[in-house]
Amino acid sequence: MAVGSSFFHHSCINFQQNYLGSLLLCCLTLGCFPGQTQDTLFVNASKIGVALRVQLFSSNQPSADSIHTLANTINQNSLRYVDEISFQDQKRALVFSNTRIFASNFTSQAFDTIPALSQKIIQKRVRIIAGANIIGYSAAMVGLYHAWYKNYPQSSFQFYNDINEWKGMDKIGHVYSAYAESKASMELWRWTGISRKKRIWLGGMSGAVYQTVIEVLDGFSEEWGWSWGDFAANIAGSGLLVAQELAWDEQRIQMKWSFNRKRYDDPILNERSDELFGTGLAERILKDYNGQTYWLSTSLKPFFPKSRLPNWLQISVGTGVEGLFGGYENIGRDENGEVVFDRTDIKRRRQWYLAPDVDLTKIKTKKKGIKVALQILNIIKFPAPSLEYSKGGFRWNWLQF
Repeated sequence: MAVGSSFFHHSCINFQQNYLGSLLLCCLTLGCFPGQTQDTLFVNASKIGVALRVQLFSSNQPSADSIHTLANTINQNSLRYVDEISFQDQKRALVFSNTRIFASNFTSQAFDTIPALSQKIIQKRVRIIAGANIIGYSAAMVGLYHAWYKNYPQSSFQFYNDINEWKGMDKIGHVYSAYAESKASMELWRWTGISRKKRIWLGGMSGAVYQTVIEVLDGFSEEWGWSWGDFAANIAGSGLLVAQELAWDEQRIQMKWSFNRKRYDDPILNERSDELFGTGLAERILKDYNGQTYWLSTSLKPFFPKSRLPNWLQISVGTGVEGLFGGYENIGRDENGEVVFDRTDIKRRRQWYLAPDVDLTKIKTKKKGIKVALQILNIIKFPAPSLEYSKGGFRWNWLQF
């Protein structure tokens, strides 16, 4: 992610009338807000890893409009001059461009030397991202149609209650899909330079919109139908992302996914799996709930900022299932309703996991391409040992995928 993709908000503004003093303006990475004083304006610059100190002497109280103008001015491209500036700690900030700005009145004119994204550039980037979303989503829909809907007959629009199907794994999958799509879309809109709230709502709700289109396709499929459970899960996934961005300007609780393709010693189970979930890896990843695990990962550092815990270390809780060879039961029937598969002897079980995880976005790098790759890969759970609870007891897995 480019340096300029950070957006700013005020965490503390407290000035006194006719107070002759100085204003310390710091751009701090998210989560670093210790040592606040009533003369300090903290502006959160998410994920940029640089700090500025500008000391201003003024005899008048700055207006709220000038404060907001300043925050909007120091944007994406504004910080390219200080990309190489580093600091040892929060108390040691370097002066922007080695210059202290003195002014008799605190106005945004003091920062005329800091260029902002022009409206023309913003509009150009908006068109690029809008086009990328349309093309990318269209391609995904074509692929989904061929992988899922192509072999099933169509019907008039209908509703379908599948809330308990596949032990709820389908619903968790909808939450994750909406969350992952919303996160990717929001990061793309961040690059355009639009306002913080716009990119949160526009990108953040994209996942729910995309998934709702799929629900409409389900509604016209004879095999399925519109599911209110799926729709609620889509909203929950996007809501998980939007709520955290509005509250913390970051994802402190991250939803992730992992997959381990299942193979069985019993050839009948392998044949049944091929029939239900497909034979190709792409189909299995999409359809085989027995191999999917969904995780909620969180870093403890933001909740305990004074601790020595590394920023990248996370703890993760996951859930999966095993023994599912049918939506509601392990019975299969042919077109005439005759039972052709009956493995009710196999228990359908829920599994729970506790494991460490890695927040890839906290890995420091100056390479923009690597930063983007780490953002994308961070929706996948990092393989690690896990403590599993299933079959009424605990077991240890040396490596959990």
